[in-house]
Amino acid sequence: MDIKQVITVATVPARSERLSFAQLQELTGLDPTVVGELIELGWITPERTLADAYLFRPRDVYRLRKLDRICRDFELPLLGASIVVDLLERIERLENKVRELNRLL
Repeated sequence: MDIKQVITVATVPARSERLSFAQLQELTGLDPTVVGELIELGWITPERTLADAYLFRPRDVYRLRKLDRICRDFELPLLGASIVVDLLERIERLENKVRELNRLL
């Protein structure tokens, strides 16, 4: 490998599983102010780039879609729906733990 190849390889950014704000918005259909409010609440915690842009995890898309569906289906405010999603996730973790413990018996 010559020096030109080394420089080229070193400057190519690694592929990321993170999503930009625009990608997140496209995948969830949520209003940017709603996403901003959830970030302020600490309900989703995106990473920040050096340019101060947000980077979201694929898991955030799933959580935001679930939140939106609960808001619409049950006519809940954002804060109430976020609590419901948190509780549903906690139930899922506990059910997984019970299954794991039952397997050990």
